[in-house]
Amino acid sequence: MAGRITPAAGRYAGRTASERQAERRRRLMEAGLELFGGGPGYRATKIVDVCRAAGLSTRQFYEEFRTLEDLLAELHLYVNDAAERAVLAVLRKAQELEPVERYSTLFRAYAAGATADPRHTRIAFVEIIGVSPRLDRQRLDRRARWIDFLCRQAAAAAERGEIPPGDYRVAAAAFIGAVNGLMHDWAVGWVDAGREQIIDELLAILLARFQVLSQAPPA
Repeated sequence: MAGRITPAAGRYAGRTASERQAERRRRLMEAGLELFGGGPGYRATKIVDVCRAAGLSTRQFYEEFRTLEDLLAELHLYVNDAAERAVLAVLRKAQELEPVERYSTLFRAYAAGATADPRHTRIAFVEIIGVSPRLDRQRLDRRARWIDFLCRQAAAAAERGEIPPGDYRVAAAAFIGAVNGLMHDWAVGWVDAGREQIIDELLAILLARFQVLSQAPPA
């Protein structure tokens, strides 16, 4: 049975056990990113393929991950965290902007974080889908975080008087669904468009919704 093996402690070649473990994990993550996101994909990859690409043994793989699914799960969190960091990096400055420019800045930061590396896009919107109930839950949990973020932005806009007060969770969920659907179709080649065209189209949906809300009379 596949199981995690505890690595040996102590120094070797001038590095501690924790340093060697971090290096192994980094190499396995890089190999998984390339194979799942840029190569044959998760379903066509085996543990031995990851080990070969990382230049490590299967024993070393099991020191870090129990299964190939565990590696995919960690990569999914990694690429989502990259997009989240991109948004948080501009969030404070964006709060000082006018509404349209604010939402444009925030969404373009997200899109840059999610699509600058095509491997990230494929893992986040394609490879993760339908693998297992566990990863479906993880994927939906991450979607919920983005929905919560949009709801917080809507609440802040309502406080500024930019849109009427209200519950915008359905609107946020609809937009996140549009993002996930179009990104998936683009990543697998069902939509023939450039990266900027995809981003512009999604931003147009977001801004059109904001314009409708901003013109609505107070409840």
